[in-house]
Amino acid sequence: MSKIWFITGSSRGIGYQAAQAALAAGDSVVATGRNLAALQKQFAGIGSERLLPLALDVADPTQVQAAVDAALAHFGRIDVLLNNAGYGQLGLFEEISAVAVQQQFATNVFGLYNVTRAVLPAMRHQRSGRILNISSVGGIRGVAGASLYCATKFAVEGFSEGLADEVAQFGIAVTIVGPGYFRTDFLDASSIRHGDAAIADYAALSQQLREFFDARNHQQAGDPAELGRVLVQLAQMDSPPRRFSAGSDAVAVLRDKIAHLKAELDAFEPLSRGTDLAV
Repeated sequence: MSKIWFITGSSRGIGYQAAQAALAAGDSVVATGRNLAALQKQFAGIGSERLLPLALDVADPTQVQAAVDAALAHFGRIDVLLNNAGYGQLGLFEEISAVAVQQQFATNVFGLYNVTRAVLPAMRHQRSGRILNISSVGGIRGVAGASLYCATKFAVEGFSEGLADEVAQFGIAVTIVGPGYFRTDFLDASSIRHGDAAIADYAALSQQLREFFDARNHQQAGDPAELGRVLVQLAQMDSPPRRFSAGSDAVAVLRDKIAHLKAELDAFEPLSRGTDLAV
């Protein structure tokens, strides 16, 4: 049976490719993004019977609810929610303003919460649904120069794990999708943001990290079109994974994190167990 998708951040990158893959599979798509004109240009020629482009700033709860209401009025249901909207706040923690921190969480974390909260009542009523939350390798391992971005993705992963246990009783499955480096505009100047307060003590490291990320812009190994097709496969699975790592680099990061956690746990297990009350 064909599905109705609600996708945030659909005008480019992974969101756009997922929308194209869903349409190619015969599904219908509510494609949302901050710039409606850009959405309409990207999806020109696709009939309204299978596509509904909507302007949406996920950080605005009122706009989120209006978009979800419009989607339900148009298609009657939402089968798959792809929470993809987000951006990368790079830079060293002390060089990023409090306002920039709040903006990063407003989109990457609270925006995802806003959309999920608005969609869940319809999925509960249907007693079915798939939620795909786009995280990152940065949701598994924090790295210098992206501590705040990683913090938002760690929040998405913890939320998704807990939510999955809450909504499974309604036939709703939640999958965390952790991409590695994919060839999108993520590291482009049109998307990425850097710290706005230079601190002399960090100058060398800050410059080194900026050069590292700049060198990988549009050089990433991951194919966003292929990931879009894989997301459609995940949405079709009867028993989808709780966590899916996308890209060989993401697999390597996860394996390394598992090995590090095990080694550290084993090394300090006696000390850990020693904190129990004596019985």
